[in-house]
Amino acid sequence: MGWKLSLVLTVSMAVISACATTHAQSVPDPAEVRAAETESQMTNEKRIQLTLGLMAMEFGGHKKPEGSIPGAGYVPGVPRLGVPPLRETDASLGVTWIGGARSDGATALPSGTAQGATWNEELIEQGGAMIGSEARLKGFNVMLAGGINLMREPRNGRTFEYIGEDPYHSAVLGAAAVRGIQSQGVISTMKHFAINPQETGRHFMNVKIDEPSLRESDLLAFEIAIERARPGALMCAYNRTNGPLSCGSEFLLTDVLRDDWGYKGFVMSDWGAVEAVEFALAGLDQQSGAQLDEGLFLGEPLLKAADKDARYQKRLHEMAQNVLYAIYDVGVSQTLPEKTSEEAPDGMQLALQVAQEGIVLLKNKERALPLSKEVGSVAIIGGHADVGVLSGGGSSRSMPDEGPTVIVPVLRGKNASYASMTDEMYHGLAPKTAIQTMVPDARVTYRDGRYLSEAVQIASTSDVAIIVVTQFLSEGFDAPDISLPGNQDALISAVASANPNTIVVLQTGGPVAMPWLDDVAAVVEAWYPGIMGGEAIADVLFGEVNPSGHLPITFPVSLSQLPRPQLDGADTVEPSFLGSGNPNQTLDVDYSIEGSDVGYRWFARQGARALFPFGHGLSYTSFGLHDLALSQQEGEIRASFSITNTGDRVGADVGQVYLVSGPDGAKQRLVGFGKLTLDPGATGKVDVGVDPRLLAEWENDGWAVAAGEYRFALGANAVALGQPVALNVDRIRLDASGKP
Repeated sequence: MGWKLSLVLTVSMAVISACATTHAQSVPDPAEVRAAETESQMTNEKRIQLTLGLMAMEFGGHKKPEGSIPGAGYVPGVPRLGVPPLRETDASLGVTWIGGARSDGATALPSGTAQGATWNEELIEQGGAMIGSEARLKGFNVMLAGGINLMREPRNGRTFEYIGEDPYHSAVLGAAAVRGIQSQGVISTMKHFAINPQETGRHFMNVKIDEPSLRESDLLAFEIAIERARPGALMCAYNRTNGPLSCGSEFLLTDVLRDDWGYKGFVMSDWGAVEAVEFALAGLDQQSGAQLDEGLFLGEPLLKAADKDARYQKRLHEMAQNVLYAIYDVGVSQTLPEKTSEEAPDGMQLALQVAQEGIVLLKNKERALPLSKEVGSVAIIGGHADVGVLSGGGSSRSMPDEGPTVIVPVLRGKNASYASMTDEMYHGLAPKTAIQTMVPDARVTYRDGRYLSEAVQIASTSDVAIIVVTQFLSEGFDAPDISLPGNQDALISAVASANPNTIVVLQTGGPVAMPWLDDVAAVVEAWYPGIMGGEAIADVLFGEVNPSGHLPITFPVSLSQLPRPQLDGADTVEPSFLGSGNPNQTLDVDYSIEGSDVGYRWFARQGARALFPFGHGLSYTSFGLHDLALSQQEGEIRASFSITNTGDRVGADVGQVYLVSGPDGAKQRLVGFGKLTLDPGATGKVDVGVDPRLLAEWENDGWAVAAGEYRFALGANAVALGQPVALNVDRIRLDASGKP
């Protein structure tokens, strides 16, 4: 067979919703029935056991809860009713290391941006199943994974944890990860509900955005992902949304999540995000990491409130039932497995494949890559490439059993107690070692890049110079700009002047500026490539793997192209891991500037040219995208297209279908994509359903697709688009749940 398909196939949501409604009317949800039966046998004292989660670590005089293992949190079970305790671990990239407190590690997947760059739904689901299996082997049954916040702010310190800037792309791949995790009987969260764009002032900053814009962007990502994955839990964000804190927002947690979407799982708070028992009335089901809050609000205070106030009693019934629903719907075992130090047998191979497919070839002048294995000498400069690959900071950090290969202390001082999360750490096989293994007969030398003269000297005497540069991002802290820190831009310029065959390998959490771009031969974005990142980088550089990654986020030329050139709060909020600010400090950030036009949509609206557009990615072969066709039958819109490998080696490409205009004028939205692996000369066909909400506007408490002509274009990125194809679409009206 000449091609292999990795494809997003989305049946019309109108059809799905109609079928699901009919089915739901005739067949009771067994998890819902069982949850109601179990909850009815509980006393209030047992119910609040499910609504209060504690940190599963010893800190600040707090003891680790009995029955827990070192991790993020612990919720006691109810043995009499066969309800298991919940042992919680971070996060989306693997079972987290937490400073080695468990005395074992786990398989570290590449960053969320790297996973987003694969555009491979099947692979991401396999990766989710792998980390879910490792969580279960290590005694956990809840993973605080599923980060799908849209990348509105490229300086966000948690950019690397998320999938991308587009709601559909993020929903599809984020849902795949959650499905994989939950296939192992482990509850996965989606987070951070619902709009969490920056870390500066994260505990008090207030997102200001109009409802239509929010519905058509950040909320839409969660809505589609929830439909596709049925996550057992959602985690609400720290920040405020149009006033109320997200974990105390009735609009988000009740009006949208329950009333509009019919969500049946439970909502947990982020750690230290609860300020009052009243959050229960807003829709919060579980206070997590409660010792970090000023009180254990959803424990005894909730119990007392329920004894006196029928509103709290009603909510307590619902809260317990929502937690039970997740346990039964996901299939969490009634008995926790014994903690082991085992890891998934396919973990390293999956980590390698995700890293390989996530690497994006940004530039390749005159086919500078792949490098020949007959090369005589290679200079490797910078990025601690002699010891390992970079890992992002914060609660999502995963490490192998032996821990990091090197630690670079940063952000210490008053943040020293969080050093295990905020220090710059490297792990895995060193890229230098992987490259030397690839070319055993070549002279491979390394310099750390601190001295330009030394770097220039070895570059000028080598056949090729590979500069590895890094941008370390961490939860709790935003980057002040998008430059490479530590004088690395000057290093690249100096080396490129000494050797025209200079290859830049980026290990970054998100977009960076490239003032030296015209001076180098090739640029490879490796992100934070995970435990097998060193091998993956060498594989791509020397052609063992044909790069197939495509950007999940726009790379701007400069900050002046962003909706907010200055990071809000950068001049008023003192950086700290907790992001609590000064007493009574406020910070409003206006996201109605771009509204729902996040990332590439903002660039299209402004007519601005990005450094590299969303969806961009080169290959060592060439492809033709053709035969885009659109149709509408019985309310279902479908798109099909073909991809042909027109080059001389096996490779994979991502065909992307964009809406480019509607009856009211120009607009750009990704509506479908498919990734094909093709032999030279082979052609494959992709067929996708188009979710009508991607064409719609939010108005009058529902979705409206105006009747008229819609134009779509096929391309390899958001800018390189083919001739538009028109489709006359009948009017479509969907309610707030996406049903006709």
